[in-house]
Amino acid sequence: MTFSIRPANSADLGTITRIYQHEVLHGFVTWNEQPYSIDDFQKKLTEFNSQNFPFFVIVDQEQQQIAGYADYGSFRNFSGYRHTVEHSVYIDPAYARQGLGSMLLAHLIQHAKMQDVHVMIAGIDHSNTSSIALHEKFGFKQTGYMPEVGQKFGQWRDLVLMQLQLD
Repeated sequence: MTFSIRPANSADLGTITRIYQHEVLHGFVTWNEQPYSIDDFQKKLTEFNSQNFPFFVIVDQEQQQIAGYADYGSFRNFSGYRHTVEHSVYIDPAYARQGLGSMLLAHLIQHAKMQDVHVMIAGIDHSNTSSIALHEKFGFKQTGYMPEVGQKFGQWRDLVLMQLQLD
């Protein structure tokens, strides 16, 4: 299979919503328990575009199907954090374990470097060992462990914080 990465657009939001909803309903990549609508993602896309933050999709060229998406945005909404971003990567379960997370993360890191981002942050569920390993592969270091700071499916969840210094 051949994959390409490009900026997301409004026509992609149905598939992006479906990928996200799967994690809301079945996974721990997000601790959000509320489904997002296409309108919610349209607002996010518009906001990211207006703030010059990236929102990418990875496309299966043979099937012309979106296989995942990734973005980064403000880490915290205070001016002192303006050189730090937090990112997200989501892969359609049908495309899991094909290296697409690596492709998207590499693309995000390269984009962030070109935008003079100083630090990229990842907040990862402690049980998501594959995501932790992926981030370690790219040089992210664990800088925090926060026990029981969130809940999902009636379980307390621990948060692993990882960061990569880009310059």
